[in-house]
Amino acid sequence: MQPKVVYGNAAVEGVNRWGWFMGHFITPEDDPRSTEMLEVKWAVHKAGDSRTEWAVNNQAATLSILIDGEFRLQFEDREILLSREGDYVLWCAGVPHWWVAESDCTILTVRWPSKPGDSVALPEESKS
Repeated sequence: MQPKVVYGNAAVEGVNRWGWFMGHFITPEDDPRSTEMLEVKWAVHKAGDSRTEWAVNNQAATLSILIDGEFRLQFEDREILLSREGDYVLWCAGVPHWWVAESDCTILTVRWPSKPGDSVALPEESKS
């Protein structure tokens, strides 16, 4: 039987999944955190951490909220700096992006729906 209340620590539970602690990838499947409705990530980055390869989610929308620090996201048509607690950026499925931590920072990210293999790197030539 699935528990009705789950208590834990996002940083600890996401350590083996790059910060993701809720989504389709959680086992066992009867755990309330195992869902295809959304994914949730708690990420603590050191200044300079980055993913500078262009990537896209084919089906999922993404919401990233700054808890503290400074975090820069690059999209095809704009650059966004999250610098105040509570700053957020929301982007739809199919939007290429990359990111860099401008300072030590903490980011909470929610992505929906949660589908295996949805996040993919783009070939080098498609970023122009």
